[in-house]
Amino acid sequence: MTASTPAPTTSGPPAGARPLILLVSSDLMSTSRIAGLAEEAGGRLETLRSLDAPPPGGPYDLVLLDLQALGGHPAALVTQARDLIARQPERTGSRTRVVAFGPHVARERLEQARAAGADASVSRGELLGGFAAIVARWTG
Repeated sequence: MTASTPAPTTSGPPAGARPLILLVSSDLMSTSRIAGLAEEAGGRLETLRSLDAPPPGGPYDLVLLDLQALGGHPAALVTQARDLIARQPERTGSRTRVVAFGPHVARERLEQARAAGADASVSRGELLGGFAAIVARWTG
């Protein structure tokens, strides 16, 4: 995670509840791999191929934005994700966190997403290698 990533300040899902994660990515390989990681981490994963489509459920504890697969400017993607979250049913006790991810060589795009309001921005390797810890940090 980036050094400027602050610690979350609100609680996540109730104790014993499985966090609901929304993955926004058009990359089927990433979707499949992250679905497995979410299951191993005790989460439930729903996917959305585009921020233009309505989400399948919600409210979400965590939204993962695939900056590489979605294209577009990171600030616009984060804004769209926040707008999508705002249209979801009200959550009790905490707000939905947004974690942007992409290739480690796209550090500038990751920094742009963070500056635009993503709670964190991590490389794809950091997400895949530390998935359970990231979910626990941002939903716990």
